[in-house]
Formats: sequence, structure tokens, C-alpha cells
Amino acid sequence: MVYIGIIGGSGLYNLIENPKSFDIETPYGKPSAPIEVGKINGVEVAFIPRHGKKHTIPPHKVNYRANIWALNSLGVKRIIGVNAVGSLKEELAPGHVVIPDQFIDFTRRRELTFYDGPEVYHISMADPFCPEMNREIFKVSKKIDGNSHMGGSYVTIEGPRFSTRSESRMFRQFSDIIGMTLVPEVNLVDEMSMCYSVLATVTDYDVWSETPVEAAEVFRIMKENEDKVTRIIRESLPIINSERHCHCKDRLKDAKA
Repeated sequence: MVYIGIIGGSGLYNLIENPKSFDIETPYGKPSAPIEVGKINGVEVAFIPRHGKKHTIPPHKVNYRANIWALNSLGVKRIIGVNAVGSLKEELAPGHVVIPDQFIDFTRRRELTFYDGPEVYHISMADPFCPEMNREIFKVSKKIDGNSHMGGSYVTIEGPRFSTRSESRMFRQFSDIIGMTLVPEVNLVDEMSMCYSVLATVTDYDVWSETPVEAAEVFRIMKENEDKVTRIIRESLPIINSERHCHCKDRLKDAKA
């Protein structure tokens, strides 16, 4: 049984020592890729690249249900999600790390739940992220890089296109960062009564900003962010590899209709 799962980019493959590959069939089809199980900093983890091994799956086509079901089948109880995001606020500059505590869903055509019937559950999403994981990961993140932020709202758009300027200005009114991959991942993790925390790495300002975006600069920041996230994950794993005392494990309690 593996306690901790990681969902992120294919660049995280290099972190895992002596990986073993598990090709898991689920009731929802195949996950994005076979799950790699191995150790990082002495802690056994299960890793899945959200967009596939070679980044061939766009955000609106990711089989989120299969990914989460497969991780759960291996015994995973805690998941770290790594997401590249755009910033909706001046103070959240490219290169910063945000650990969100809220989200807003602007997706349109995604499978959002495991409970399509005959069983029906209505889970509370008032606090969708694990407070224990958020707290401990933020401590590590802040130590590694002072430009880390605890809390904030992540608005998820359908993609694969980016926002118009009008949309971006609207999103600024009620969110802090914007991306395409948080929902329905967060819903499904919560429905499995697992813990979830996200490392959202800012690559650029969204199009509300008049600051021109240069591809070379974005790629440079993405590489810096990847190195930073690698360090944060390595140092966080031994800390969060512990017994859960959060509300996450009880999400289905009294939720059945």
C-alpha cells in the first residue's frame, strides 16, 4: 500500500528512485499513464503524469476519474498536485508558489463525480483542501523560497484556450490564480476521502496585465519552478507521511442522500 500520491508534470519522473510501473485498469478507463511507484527521500510514493508521459493529453481530455481511482486502488490517502498557473494579482509574480485554499469552477464538459447513481452523495466542499498538508507544505515552501503564499482562490477554466482580456478582468474580481487542471481533480480526491494539497507555480501574469509575455521568459520560469517544486516535494514528504488528523477522511460521513 502506498500512502502518498503525486500528480504533476513528466519532469517529476526523475525524482523517483527505483520506480516500478503499474498499468491499472479502472471502471472509468485507463489513467493518463501507468503509475510509477518508488521512493523519494526515503518515502514511498505513487506518481502519475496528468497529461501523459509525453504531454499528449490536453487538460479538458484528462481522464481525472481514472487517475484518482487508480491512485486510491493503490492505497493512497494523501495527494500532492502540481499545477502551472497564471496570476490574477500583481503581488503573485511569475516564479512565485501559491498553495490555494479555495477554488471556483468555470469548466463546462468534464466528469465531475464518481457518484452518478444509483448511490448519490453530496459532499461538503467548504474547505476543499487538506489543512494539515497545506500548513506543513507551506512551511517547507516558505523556507525554500520566500516568494511562497498560503491561501488564495484558483479559478479553473475549461481550456485548452486561454482567457480573453474581458474574462481575465472578470476572474480578477474573485480569484487569485487561473489554470485548467484543478477541477475535477479536487472534487474526485475529496469524494474518495483523501487529502489534497496543491503547489501552484506561477508562470506568468494572465492577460488582464499589460505586461507582454515572452516565450523565452516563460520557459525560464517554468524550469526554475520545476527545480523549486522538486525541493519542496522532497522535503515535505517525510513530514506529511504521517497519521491523518484532518476532516478529509470523514468527507462522506452523513453525505449520502
